[in-house]
Amino acid sequence: MPKIPDSHPLHNTKAFFYRFYIYQKERFPFVGHGLLISVFSFSAISFARLSAGKEGFIPLDRYVGVAIMCFLLFLLLRIADEFKDAEDDKKFRSHLPVPRGLIRLSELKALAIVTLVIQLLLQLLLFPKMIVLYLVVLIYLALMTKEFFIPEWLKKQPVAYVASHMLIIPLVDIYASGADWFLEGSAAPFGLVYFFGVSFLNGVVLEVGRKIRVPEDESEGVNTYSSMLGPKKASLLWIGFLGFTLVLSLLAYQTVDSSQIGKMVLFIAFGLCVLPALLFLFQSKRFWAKAIEISSALWTLIMYLTLGAIPMIKAHWF
Repeated sequence: MPKIPDSHPLHNTKAFFYRFYIYQKERFPFVGHGLLISVFSFSAISFARLSAGKEGFIPLDRYVGVAIMCFLLFLLLRIADEFKDAEDDKKFRSHLPVPRGLIRLSELKALAIVTLVIQLLLQLLLFPKMIVLYLVVLIYLALMTKEFFIPEWLKKQPVAYVASHMLIIPLVDIYASGADWFLEGSAAPFGLVYFFGVSFLNGVVLEVGRKIRVPEDESEGVNTYSSMLGPKKASLLWIGFLGFTLVLSLLAYQTVDSSQIGKMVLFIAFGLCVLPALLFLFQSKRFWAKAIEISSALWTLIMYLTLGAIPMIKAHWF
């Protein structure tokens, strides 16, 4: 008997956990996002300690707690986007889980409440002092959900829209790195400014990379950079942001490690990840458009590992 595709209406009548399993596969893959957010958290903490000249890493239980908190924050961001985009999704993106009836907004609302309760309990049990940093991120996330109360203006200003939404990533960075400097009662090291800048630009790389498509894949009511600028200009824009991120990553790396190994890794990763976009310039094919999106995630993973993990491992195990 052939496997029923996840998009089949038959799944809409199944139990919540079964439907949520399909939902997360499509909208917030737990394994992939979990890995990336774990690396993101480790890198932020490691970079903070290295740039301050501290020895060793924070206690493992503290790291695990912060990584879980960051994962749940990004899950809340995903759920908030479902509410923010509900009307447009219903009109133009009926294939997505919410408009096609796989999961209801009321269920996602209940999930968000449960997630918030879990976060508050973890926060108060593990590191109550960081509640201030947590609330800052939460308030900003709430403002994003309301499009900062200027939704129509933001829709007409793509640069302001992206910038306002990508600021959430440096804020989560501040929270994650705070597991070191904030909890230990020290000032945030200046080098973190570079790291926060890299995180912001990398968020833009991810955002632009997932919104580059070939003309036949464009949809009415779905704003992509390729539909606004054309496929070639959108690809050039992505290459430009990837290049800016590389430069800032090199500056950030220099603040924690003067060796060449990390710089070589960053240059090699840049060369590999920029290749699909260069090929897309000459052949606007669906394969290369998807490869740009994958390259955005790959660059993110390698870049965070390079800035945090490599210097930390090199400094304390070799």
